[in-house]
Amino acid sequence: MVERFLEGAGVAEQVRRQSVLEMWPGLVGEAIAAVTEARSLAVGTLFVEVRSSPWLMELEMMKAEILQRLNTGREDALIERIVFVLSDKR
Repeated sequence: MVERFLEGAGVAEQVRRQSVLEMWPGLVGEAIAAVTEARSLAVGTLFVEVRSSPWLMELEMMKAEILQRLNTGREDALIERIVFVLSDKR
């Protein structure tokens, strides 16, 4: 019933994408999870805070691999883009 309501409201796909926020540490591994925090989603774009500039540059180079990890096993509600931003809590 809830799923049908969400589908009717046109938000079911976005709700399914939200699971990535909770699953982020397990999907990217311990090292990356220690220096990042998946913060929010907007229309298929995941925003991730990164603690340092060197890590930000490294993750930018790994973006395609990380996107693949995030979308493995998903038939819909895919993450289309990742935006890494430098955290102000360094």
